[in-house]
Parts: sequence; C-alpha cells; structure tokens
Amino acid sequence: MIPMSVSAKNIRNIAIVGHSGEGKTTLCEAILFNGGAIERMGRVDAGTTVSDFDDQEIARKMSVSLSASYTTWKDVKINLLDCPGFYDFEGEVNEAMRACGAAIVVMGANGTLTVGAEKAINQCLRAKKPLIIFINGMDKDNADYYGTVRALQEKYKNKIAPIQIPMMEGSKMTGNVNALTEKAYRFTNTGPEEISVPDMYRRDFEEMRLSLTEAAAENDDVLLEKYFEDGQLSREDIIHGIRKGIYNINVIPVMAGSALQNKGVINLMNEIVKYLPEAAERAEVPATDLEKDSVIGITCDEDAPFAAQVFKTAVDPFVGKLNYLRVCRGVLKTGMTVLNPNTNTEERINTIYLVCGKKQVPVSELRAGDIGAVNKLQNTGTCDTLCDVSAPVRFDPIPFPHPVLYMAVYAKVRGTEDKVFSGLARLAEEDRSFVVVKDHDTGETLAGGQGEVHLDVINKKLKAKFGAEADFRTPAIAYKETIRKVANAEGKYKKQTGGHGQYGHCKIRFEPCERDFEFAEEVVGGTVPKQYIPAVEKGLVECLPHGVLAGYPVIRLKAVLYDGSYHDVDSSEAAFKAAAELAFKEGLKNASPVLLEPLSRLRIAVPEQFVGDVMGDLNKRRGRILGMDTQDDMQIITAEAPKGELLTYATALRSMTQGRGRFSETFARYEQAPESVLQAVQQAKA
Repeated sequence: MIPMSVSAKNIRNIAIVGHSGEGKTTLCEAILFNGGAIERMGRVDAGTTVSDFDDQEIARKMSVSLSASYTTWKDVKINLLDCPGFYDFEGEVNEAMRACGAAIVVMGANGTLTVGAEKAINQCLRAKKPLIIFINGMDKDNADYYGTVRALQEKYKNKIAPIQIPMMEGSKMTGNVNALTEKAYRFTNTGPEEISVPDMYRRDFEEMRLSLTEAAAENDDVLLEKYFEDGQLSREDIIHGIRKGIYNINVIPVMAGSALQNKGVINLMNEIVKYLPEAAERAEVPATDLEKDSVIGITCDEDAPFAAQVFKTAVDPFVGKLNYLRVCRGVLKTGMTVLNPNTNTEERINTIYLVCGKKQVPVSELRAGDIGAVNKLQNTGTCDTLCDVSAPVRFDPIPFPHPVLYMAVYAKVRGTEDKVFSGLARLAEEDRSFVVVKDHDTGETLAGGQGEVHLDVINKKLKAKFGAEADFRTPAIAYKETIRKVANAEGKYKKQTGGHGQYGHCKIRFEPCERDFEFAEEVVGGTVPKQYIPAVEKGLVECLPHGVLAGYPVIRLKAVLYDGSYHDVDSSEAAFKAAAELAFKEGLKNASPVLLEPLSRLRIAVPEQFVGDVMGDLNKRRGRILGMDTQDDMQIITAEAPKGELLTYATALRSMTQGRGRFSETFARYEQAPESVLQAVQQAKA
C-alpha cells in the first residue's frame, strides 16, 4: 500500500537500463509483483506488462519509451523507470538519468559484455549514478555467470564486485550465496528460503568475501587502517564500506537471477533498499538562482521552497499533456501556483498523480525526492523547471542526442497535411530526440530521428494518436550550380503587336565570384537607360533559382551589364527583364556551368577495432579523412563527405561498429560534383 506521501529517506528512484531484449521490463514486472503493486506478472510476448502499455510496444514486443511505475518493499517506496534498450531510444535513457538516483543494469548471462550493457554502464558512470548489475536469464540453458563476470571485470577492472554465488543444479540456478550477508538462499515457490552455505560453495564464498573486504577497506580510510591492523573486517564494516563504494561509484555490485521465473529478484530488492542511495542522499542538483544569477546546488529538503524538473512529457489527443517530474526540494500540492522560469509563465497545479504504467493514482501532494506527474499545464514541457514563485531557480536542460537520420515528410492522404504536421509537432514535444524542421533550400519538411525504427514508431504513433499518416521519403539533396569561366551574352526581346510593341536589349558579362550573387553595370552613353537597369537585375535574380544544367539554384555568380539598346516607345521594364532572362540562359551555357554538391563535416567516434572498417567505408562514400584523435577509449575521426552519400550513414555506422559508433554532421561547404553525379541528377530530373 502506497502512503499519500513519503519522505525522501524512504524513497529509491531506480532506472532499469541495459541492452534490448535482456529482460528489463520483465524485471520491473517481477519487482512490482513482489512488492504487491500487481496481482500477477504480465509477459512481454503477451503484451500484458505494466511498463509496455503503448500499442507500438505491444506490437513490437519491446519498450520504445520511458515508463514509470512504483511499489513498496520493507516500508521503502521504489520508483522504477523502465528504459528502452534499443539504440534509437537513447533520449529516453537520458530522461531517466536525470530523474533517477541509481540504476539497475540488466544483462544476459551469455559470457560476454553486450553493447547495450556496456553503453548503459558507461552512461551511469558519466552521470555519476550508483548502479547494480543484474545478470538475468540464469534459468536458460548454457547460462554463463562466471564468464559474464569475467567479461565485466576485463572492461571495468576492480569496480566490479560480485556479491552473490549462484547455486546451480546442472544449467539451472536454484539459489544463491550472498557474500555480504553471509547467508545462502534456496529458491522455492513461496520465495527464497534461507539455508546454510553449502560446502561445495564454501571456497568461492571465502574468496568473494575476501575480495569484498578489500573493496570495502579501499573506500574508507578508517576501515583501511582497521584492516591493516586486524587483518579482517566485521560484516557490518564490510557492508558500510561497500555501501560507501557504491555511493561513490567505486564499486559496482553484481547479482544474478531470472526475472521471468522471479528468482533472485527478492534478493535484488533487498539490496536496492539496503545499498542504493536514498532520495535524500542524492548529490546536489546544480541549478541557476535567477535572483542572484549564480549557480547553486539544490539539496533534497522538504522544508525548502518547492523546485522540480519535468523529465518526460506524454501527449494524448484526448487526455491532453501529462508532465512527469521529480521533486528536487519542497512539497508540491494540488491547487498551488508555480513558476515556470523557462517560459516565464505561472502554472496552476490541478491534479498530481502517482504513475504506474498507464494507471494514474491522484494524490494531494508530492514530497522532495519523489516522482509523479501533473496534467493540463499549458506552457510546460520536457526539461522545464517548476518552482516556488518567491524562490525562482532553473535546472540545466537534459542533454538529448541530435537527430542522425532525416526523412522528407509528406501526407499520405492529400488534404491531411495540417493534421500530419500538427501531430508531428505534438510528438516532438513528447520526444526531444525527434525534430521537425523545414529545409529552406529544398522546400521539404524533414523529420529527424535516431534511426529507421525511431521514425517508424513516430509514424505509427501519429496514426494511432492523431488519425493521420505520413509518408517518409528520401530527402532531396540541395545541389547548386555555378560557372567556372567568363562569358558574354546578349539578350534581345522584341515583340510587335497591334499598338505599342515590346523591345529590350542588353549585353551582360557573366563571371565567377565568391558571393552568392553580385550585379554591376558598366553602361556608357546611356545605351540602357538608368530606369531599366533595375529591371535587368530583377530579371537575373528571378532566374537564379533555376540553373541551366539540372534546374538547381545558381550561386557564386557575378553579372555585369555593359551594353544594350532601347526604343523610345516600345521599351519597358518588362521587356528588359525578359531580355535579361534570355541573356542569363545563353551566358551560363557558355560559361562552363558545373553542378555543386553539399559537403558535410563529420566527427565520428568509434572504438579502435572498428577504425579500419569506418575509414574504408568513408572512402567508398567519396569521403576525405582530415584527422584522428583519441578521447577516452574512443578514436575520433574527422572527415568530410558529400551529403548525398550520407543519407543512411547512421544505420551503416551502427552496423559496422555493433552499435558502438556515434557521429555528428554539420554543413561544411559546396564543392564541384563529379560527372557521374551530374549524369545521375540529370537522369532523375528527366
């Protein structure tokens, strides 16, 4: 039973992270079941879990967005943030990292360190979040606990501290020995049953206990001195030292079990309560004091003025917008008026909810350290701060990955454009790693996301939530045209009809230049009257969007009007404008026109073992390597490559590097395209 409000001392905010398909959602389900929050465990393959309630999650049988839930265990409220493990949904993990106080990294017992587990551990270390590793799937044939621990130790060395020895019968885990509590447990249908440590595990138990003793001593100077003097530490000392090591992220405990069979999960819940930090113990959260314009640390204090940060937004066309938030200090109560300093508006709190999947439980207040949600806030979105009007502060924004895959967006059904684009804009509020932008060069609207799956999920959500369907297409490349040599051209527009005719005549010199377009005149003797010169320039400017090679905009062009003629009666601005257009077409054909393609500058981070593959692939894409550098354990490759060769680079890089590679792309400049590209473009235009 969840009380109306809980003090920060009795709250644990836990993110569940790891590789896709390793059992994170099933582990959440087992924790909720053991805590009494649900009456029976749902299954991912049946679409009946608390966390995966979205239609897309049920259909794909995997998490695609962050889900919040909660339960109690030993009078402690455990808030769970179940994160997607698939690469495309990294933004959801970033949201959880801001809200949580610690994490459980779930990984399979396959004897290796999977990409997702490695990325999750590294993300916790960068965010300075204490964590426990839970090796799942110990009920499977060929489960390799010791091989998995060795793979972890090879990467993270002395940080890895196994605290359990799995008791096995054949290939199945039947219990465990806990080296911290010095107790053994046999799994039964009614929960773990305490037994004495079996003799066959006694040696491993002593070795693990010695290792934990040394780890505990290394994390506390007093314990280290005591260990040197006495040669041993008491169980209470070891627990204190390990807890301190976990808090300082010098120790990463490793546990094992089967979430599906609900084995080892109760032991994990005990360790969450005992070893992971209370919400009140969370490190100070940096924020800007808006009155003093200085950076301060926000401590988890119920008696301080209210301050919270929205870490996730869910949009529903019927229910409206639901903002998930973590209260960093003070107490949030219904009926309060709070300040949003990001939008400089005040919001009234109507209803506060505790959230368990799609279930929302109204409560009257939310205290410091707790996680909940509020609805019907008009001007508040993800990353925004809500605070006491009299004590304005603003938290730093949550970092989100920049989009790496862009697709052009069109309405699948003509006439539904407004519905499509307004729906996508609402979904961009919900998912900050997704953007909708206008490409002013091509005129297309682009949807940018983290990969093909991400954009497909967005499109499916658009249809399910807003009744509109988008057509995602390969975006057009913003080619340009220019000239390489000087050419003179003459344009004469002469038209005789009844009454006044039309006459305009101009001679123009076209030459390359550095600016996009430059116009000058060198007319002598009034051969082109001054009142018609602006019409010549206007005619040329209107021609610039359509080059003579493939109809792309012309840049780096200088046009000099140097001669011409006119008729006293028949000349007009329209005639000289038409003459300029004729001169433009003739002049550019004779000035050695070329196609320009946009070049992108790439910054690619990959592990060293993949550098050769990545550089070889860049060469195939007509890329140029500009330099290499090392950052942490990654090689940073700086390169340039044509934009047209990089449309699906995010997918290719992920495939080449087993999901470990990352890149950023910025516009560099325009450069002459090879003949093969020109021919392909002309054929496509034909």
